[in-house]
Parts: sequence; C-alpha cells; structure tokens
Amino acid sequence: MNTPHVVVIMGVAGTGKTTIGPLLAARLDVPYAEGDDFHPQANIDKMSAGTPLGDDDRWPWLDAIGAWAHERAGHGGVVSCSALKRSYRDRLRAAAPGVVFVHLTGDRALIEDRMAQRQGHFMPTALLDSQFATLQPLQPDEAGVAVDVAGSPGEIAERAAAALDVLP
Repeated sequence: MNTPHVVVIMGVAGTGKTTIGPLLAARLDVPYAEGDDFHPQANIDKMSAGTPLGDDDRWPWLDAIGAWAHERAGHGGVVSCSALKRSYRDRLRAAAPGVVFVHLTGDRALIEDRMAQRQGHFMPTALLDSQFATLQPLQPDEAGVAVDVAGSPGEIAERAAAALDVLP
C-alpha cells in the first residue's frame, strides 16, 4: 500500500475477522487491534446470553475503536469490527476520517459452519441471523473492498492485501 491506512476488517460474526486481521496486519507491517477487546463487559455478557446488541450498546464500543483508529492515523493499523451498519461506519469515519474497510463476505452456510467450530468465543451461532439482518454492505461512496472468505486464511489475507493495494 502506498500510504499507511488504518483498515477496519468488517463483517458478520464468523467471517474470520479475528483470524484475517492479524494476518493482514502482518502483511502490511502495522499493528493489529482485536475489536472484541473494546467491548465493555456488559456487551459481552449480553451477547453471551444470546441477546443481540442494540445501537446504544454499540456507540461506546465504536467510539473506543474510532479513538484507536484516530491514534493510528498516518501510521497504519488493522482493527476488527463488525461495522454492520452504515451508521456504525460513519461513526468510525467521524473519529478517523481516513479509515478504509475490508468487508469479509461469504456464503451463510460456510460462515455458520466456521462459527460452530470456534471454541471459547462469546458469540453464539444463534445470533448469526440477526447479524445478517443488520448487515448493510459497503456502498460505492465508502472507501473499502469486499473480500470473499472462501479458502484458507492465508489466501483470504492475500486477496485483502491485493484489493487494498489498488485503493487510492
């Protein structure tokens, strides 16, 4: 990449944000931040109980991620964040105007299968439908790329890096 962008790895639960994010950060030689680490405990408790988060739950989480992205502006970084709604991405951009998004996309059955195989994660597969219902894909006026999650993590990270490389 020509400039040190701050990249937000976005998508529904189970697309591999936590797996692909560090791989992409290593390829770009920038730090990685796990978006789940920015959640307050109340959010984790809610999701662990199978209750989807509402917007009021998400604003402080998004603000914390936006603050991290703002601090990394000009230096680069990769952070995972579902960023399912346009309003969430707008909030991140308000804090860090130069962020770009990598939207991890894929077949629902593949994503559900990967979620079912995860161990030790607080997001149950029961919330996948609510994630897809909430998802608003990137729009043409948003800086970012969509990357399919079929294949190995290395292949996905390579596709993401190649797609980012053509962004201005």
